[in-house]
Amino acid sequence: MNQSFEIEAVSRDVQGKGASRRLRREGLVPGIIYGGGKDPEMIATPHNRLLQLLEHEAFYSHILTVKVDGKAQRVVLKDLQRHPAKPFVLHLDLLRVADSDRIKMHVPLHFTNEDSAPGVKAGGKAAHMLTDVEIICEAGKLPEYIEVDMGGMQLGDTIHLSELKLPEGVEIVALTHGDEQEHDTGVVAIHAPKGAATDEAGDEGEEGADEG
Repeated sequence: MNQSFEIEAVSRDVQGKGASRRLRREGLVPGIIYGGGKDPEMIATPHNRLLQLLEHEAFYSHILTVKVDGKAQRVVLKDLQRHPAKPFVLHLDLLRVADSDRIKMHVPLHFTNEDSAPGVKAGGKAAHMLTDVEIICEAGKLPEYIEVDMGGMQLGDTIHLSELKLPEGVEIVALTHGDEQEHDTGVVAIHAPKGAATDEAGDEGEEGADEG
């Protein structure tokens, strides 16, 4: 994790919808910091600066630093409420963490070597079934992303969750629920070009007619 992100915030005492609306009119986003064996803390942070941070994919899967009235805390982003029609953030939830805390987080999947995959070179089309995956690990081992290497994929191949190479100490949440095979969903597949199967069947039919 070579990037670092810092959120500047101030504490707020007044709660409720009316208070939140006033904060938003002032260009601030209301939020809460919780966990870590401490009482929840109500905060507000500048909206425009938060939007800049949210443009970075890594912001969503990093340990962040939030400074509340100048005092720093280590947190992760647990929830973000956006306006359904406008580019506004309405609220954010931050969870306090220490390196040894076990946390669940969604991290993005990065697909590599797609263009060089034999199946793609043969005309196949890659179908991405997942774009991120929920993991559990110690906060200090939180990866920025999980890499999915497609370099060896042939036509018809599928990479499943159980085939992903995970950093040490990282588990996929779906595979910790009972029957692993039941939850071992596909991540990416390479499908044959449309019409390929039909063309082959047609060729076989023509050959049969010629033989007759």
